[in-house]
Amino acid sequence: MAPPTFMGLSGRPLSVALSTVATTGFLLFGYDQGVMSGIITAPAFNDMFTATKDNSTMQGLVTAIYEIGCLFGAMFILWVGDMLGRRRSIMIGAFIMLLGVIIQVTAMSGYSPLAQLIVGRVVMGVGNGMNTSTIPTYQAECSKTSNRGLLICIEGGTIAFGTLIAYWIDYGASYGPDDLVWRFPIAFQVIFAVLIIVPMYFLPESPRWLLSHRRNAEADKVIAALRGYEPGSAEAVLERNLIIDSLRASGGYGQKSTPVKALFTNGKTQHFRRMLLGSSSQLMQQIGGCNAVIYYFPVLFHETIGESKNMSLLLGGINMIVYSIFATTSWFLIERVGRRRLFLIGTVGQCLSMVITFSCLINGDPMTARGAAVGLFTYIAFFGATWLPLPWLYPAEVNPIKTRGKANAVSTCSNWLFNFLIVMVTPIMVSNIGWGTYLFFAVVNACFIPIIYFFFPETARRSLEEIDIIFAKGHAEGISYVKAAKDLPHLQPHEIEAYARQYGLVGGDEMTDASGDDERPREPRDEEKPPLETKSSDDSAPGSRGNVAFATNHESGPDPSLGDGARTARRPGAGDY
Repeated sequence: MAPPTFMGLSGRPLSVALSTVATTGFLLFGYDQGVMSGIITAPAFNDMFTATKDNSTMQGLVTAIYEIGCLFGAMFILWVGDMLGRRRSIMIGAFIMLLGVIIQVTAMSGYSPLAQLIVGRVVMGVGNGMNTSTIPTYQAECSKTSNRGLLICIEGGTIAFGTLIAYWIDYGASYGPDDLVWRFPIAFQVIFAVLIIVPMYFLPESPRWLLSHRRNAEADKVIAALRGYEPGSAEAVLERNLIIDSLRASGGYGQKSTPVKALFTNGKTQHFRRMLLGSSSQLMQQIGGCNAVIYYFPVLFHETIGESKNMSLLLGGINMIVYSIFATTSWFLIERVGRRRLFLIGTVGQCLSMVITFSCLINGDPMTARGAAVGLFTYIAFFGATWLPLPWLYPAEVNPIKTRGKANAVSTCSNWLFNFLIVMVTPIMVSNIGWGTYLFFAVVNACFIPIIYFFFPETARRSLEEIDIIFAKGHAEGISYVKAAKDLPHLQPHEIEAYARQYGLVGGDEMTDASGDDERPREPRDEEKPPLETKSSDDSAPGSRGNVAFATNHESGPDPSLGDGARTARRPGAGDY
């Protein structure tokens, strides 16, 4: 029997279509993040919106008010996202962005154009906040372990490509008539919004969201379609059962909406700690200074380094090319190097880049100040390769299935809240303390290093259900979660349930609720131990992937304690599950 289809697609083609639409959402995010930088000081824009002319505070407000809308959108998903579902939330978000674009480009002189522009940017921000809260979760819940990190990193990387497109459209439009200078760059976003809404209508809902609402038949269909399995196949049933076990462990099976108070529980599932890890990664991305460079790069070159307006725009466009090129490097490194190492490499690189920048600006010499350009270019290169995609990936995979939607929304709220703060205060900081702005960001980045080293566990090449076991192991054994992640072997699907039972995530009536604080791991019963895997006689036959027989003699299997040295006969590869 053929696998079920959506849009006439199944298996890899369906996954590619889903990832393409999700990526378009972040392309639109990146475009809108960069579009204002090239038009905020344009004479045609300032003549229409007179309050922005030579007024850094108003320029900061017009640019940053968008982040307030994004914050409201993320808060909306925090409250109702679990009820709407991933797919519907993304479509609604893109439609709201479409409305925001229309409001902005129809502003006319004599009819309070600045107020209309601000309203339009807030409305568009609401839609983007909804999408950025939902898309990484949707992608993570529909992806395989082997490519989840890559796909979400591609999403994050396309933010850079969206910003690149915005910069060069701004530059090209600057040579056109007054209306074209600012209306066309803003209106161009309609294309991206339509490319999200239409295909998403035909794509499947997240199977994990469906199972959390006990829509098992629909979830079975989606799992089979995404993986290319036959309906009711052993592989599809195994994947569904592992997700249900994870939901039951966190108390989220059959709950249409997770209560907010669940975010503040600890115990075996460590909901609160995991929410803080995801949120702190988003916070650190913003206060590390990225948007001080992305939004105001041309302004910084024009006012701080003293380049002409045209040269500043050109250098801004070149900087975005560097940004985009380096954003692609994470695609090749994310699974090989891992999340922790990339976080640390990026932080050190950003810190040193800011040191170069402020050092070259201290004496006020225009020739020396050009050296600051090197610091800004290296900063954006390190940021693009590391801190650009990672804070969108990490919250989506580190949070458990019960709270993933809400916790990811909280992470996105922290992103937009501090995004607004940095975008708002950067022009004021540059005007008042000059090179001290970059010294501030250098010190802030240096403070990130011990936080990441001691508190951020590695999640590379782990299934979402394995990540649950990492936190249960750390809690049960009283060790750091970084060490728990390092000690836990990579598990095959049939091993996950046994480890989940060992650490009390699933089990009999003697276990406390998943959010309890006192449950210690028990020794698994014989029937719960991971079986020894052996090759079947027809294992080498074409299409025999997964045709394995499992030994039932547990004396030759792993140690009953299922300690850190437990292994099966064949060590699983990264793509096994």
